[in-house]
Amino acid sequence: TSRVCPPFCVQPMKIHPQVTTVGEVELLSFLDKEVKDAKGLLIDARLPGWFEKGTIPGSINIPFSILDAGVDNAHAKRIIQLLGATERGDDWNFDNVQALLMFCNGPWCGQSARAINNLIGMGYPPEKLFWYRGGMQSWQSLGLTVVTPK
Repeated sequence: TSRVCPPFCVQPMKIHPQVTTVGEVELLSFLDKEVKDAKGLLIDARLPGWFEKGTIPGSINIPFSILDAGVDNAHAKRIIQLLGATERGDDWNFDNVQALLMFCNGPWCGQSARAINNLIGMGYPPEKLFWYRGGMQSWQSLGLTVVTPK
């Protein structure tokens, strides 16, 4: 896919030193171990319109744009609480948050990278974040299953 850069620039292989970039086999293992045991979530960070056209089975949609405002935004605040963060005064405790594996449209799409960087900026531990850089473009090019959410 060829799109104008910026804003659609090819993403690096590593977006943060402590965030692990994964491929399809690791994503499937994450679904089988983390998601299945309710220890992690597969997050489609694309906007709802893209998510509704098709996504990786087992994923939920948390659009990258919701996390842009940080914990000052009521929606972002509620999301990190649902992920296991607890508020303590003006600070947050991220000790019990879930592992998240995030993806978007593909190597040229920065939506999931932006969501990950925003979560890290809020205090989310980067070692609990995983990134599927290939996104939907790689997933579909390999002929892997895509579902349409209801």
